[in-house]
Amino acid sequence: MNMKNIEVWKPISIDTNWLGCETSRFDDLAPSWYKKRKDFEDGKNGYEEFLTKLKRQHAIETGIVEKLYDLNEGITETLIKEGFVESYISHNDTNIPPKKLMSYLHDHFEAMDFIFDLVKSERELTKSFIKELHQLITRHQDYTEAINGLGERVSIKLLKGEFKTSDNNPRRENGVVFLYCPPVHVDSEMDSLISIYNEYSKKNLNPIILAAWFHHAFTQIHPFQDGNGRIARLLASLILIKNGLLPFTVKRTEKAKYIGALETADNEEPQDLVSFFSLEQKKSIENALNFKTERKLDSLSDLAILFNDKVSDLASKKKIRRERDLKKNRDKVFDIIYNILGDIKEELFELIPYDKAKIGIASSKPDHNNYYYHTHQITEYANTHNYYFNRNLPRGWFGIHFTLADNKKFNLIMTVHHYGYEDDVLAIGSFLEYTVSLGDDVDEEDKNLIPINLEPFTISLDGISERASSNLDAYLHDILKIGLTIIINEIN
Repeated sequence: MNMKNIEVWKPISIDTNWLGCETSRFDDLAPSWYKKRKDFEDGKNGYEEFLTKLKRQHAIETGIVEKLYDLNEGITETLIKEGFVESYISHNDTNIPPKKLMSYLHDHFEAMDFIFDLVKSERELTKSFIKELHQLITRHQDYTEAINGLGERVSIKLLKGEFKTSDNNPRRENGVVFLYCPPVHVDSEMDSLISIYNEYSKKNLNPIILAAWFHHAFTQIHPFQDGNGRIARLLASLILIKNGLLPFTVKRTEKAKYIGALETADNEEPQDLVSFFSLEQKKSIENALNFKTERKLDSLSDLAILFNDKVSDLASKKKIRRERDLKKNRDKVFDIIYNILGDIKEELFELIPYDKAKIGIASSKPDHNNYYYHTHQITEYANTHNYYFNRNLPRGWFGIHFTLADNKKFNLIMTVHHYGYEDDVLAIGSFLEYTVSLGDDVDEEDKNLIPINLEPFTISLDGISERASSNLDAYLHDILKIGLTIIINEIN
């Protein structure tokens, strides 16, 4: 085989490599999503607005990932929030005419609407539906690029809503050619893909794994002349939505990781891709948890009824039992972290001599007197990572203290606090404090705060997954590695 050719396509199947994948990063937060979804379904305002913003984000990012256009991140936020309005676009916001950009965005948005309609109508997934979807996303795309027999990049007429009639094997800049399914086998391979999907849907395979597998298998077939990535992400979204989850969107900043995970799956190692899907779904859930939902009430009588319901709920046995269960799981998370940090302390003792640095651990659980320390820092951290921090709910913190021989002190603080507008999600965040003086009279606000650039770890208190402890262990070790790197750089 030519060393510059990589055979991506293999006859479509699903094996134990896929079936054995784990989805714990999604599982950590899933129970809180199912509760939030019930709030949405119970008629609270906001669900349609939330979904519309997700659809807009998908419509924008999917075209950027496929290099149909570029779009400034600032205007991206405006378009997600306000809608696709051409007058919002300035000259330097995009690299294509604004009118053409709008046509692409509207096509992508309508395609996502088409997916939701299929789920709502319980229409079966068929080849004809997939072809309809392709025709929709390429409605305003008339040409695509190809490599001719001389190796030259040329523009050719795009075949819309029909499977490819000639090879579409992309060539990378380094000369590597990826060989997808030959046109003669596309129809039968698409039949196999849909058949296997239907079989494992009935077996209740984890929807994250099923969506990731389907996406990967579809990209191996590469059935269309162009638009395969966009269709693959839409069909993965369909599978997730059918299972009560949220659309799959790859953001421009995650493209390299996404492509890397797909290529790893080409080598029969699918865990990276399943983990990517798990994390993307978790991020969407985090967005949902930060979306405040309220019932819209117009009359005084409606407000009075809601007031009475809430007062009654405060004293209800159901409410008391729920708070007890949340406290039990919150305490469990604190205990897990405490034990992990104890192991980390022992690990550090073995690596760092006592005469080089004194290492200690401090902690405060929600029922301790100083649980409220670091409130300002948590607020800043939450603002940085775009989520709502409810300071009225129980919280606490842990600290690893490094006292150096020259009397400098670094405090690596990990805070455990509630995330978003619900009462059942905890976030673990971190930052580093530095001070020269070690006296008891040092005012905390005088300490130098050094941010740690790591997104929060979120976990649902409605159910602690089996792998939560190992996920927390990995996250806390990441905090420690970043913290130590910063300390090393701060030492003169």
